[in-house]
Amino acid sequence: MDVILTERMDQLGEAGDIVSVSRGYARNFLIPRGMAYVADDGHRRIMDEEARLAGLRSKKLKLVAEATASTYNDVSCTISVQANEEEQLYGSVSEREIAAALQEMDHEVDHKMVKLEEPIKQLGVYTVPIRLHEDVEVSVKVWVVKAED
Repeated sequence: MDVILTERMDQLGEAGDIVSVSRGYARNFLIPRGMAYVADDGHRRIMDEEARLAGLRSKKLKLVAEATASTYNDVSCTISVQANEEEQLYGSVSEREIAAALQEMDHEVDHKMVKLEEPIKQLGVYTVPIRLHEDVEVSVKVWVVKAED
């Protein structure tokens, strides 16, 4: 039986995919829980329209992100932290601290947008990518300096 998935499911596929499953699995599990619809013409047209609208929303968000990206030219922020003589931090600088520092500079940044490979654990200057959209990424300089005692 062919069904259209309404959400991502391990082992089956992504939302919007048309997959073949056994009749019992579809009727007793997927469809009653709202995880899938029967893949008939009506549901296919609905899913196609939803995919088209999602594409339009994504394009609009990308345009907004590209316009916002121009405001990040030459942006840098300074984060003061406690450190020892070997320039090792007593803690670390994570995405949240970087996002907070950028928010203080009137940039709308959520910590989930900051893409650090690993937390910063030493003093120095770092180039940190900020993902404004899945296709739009900007770089920000982050100065990690020793706090004055």
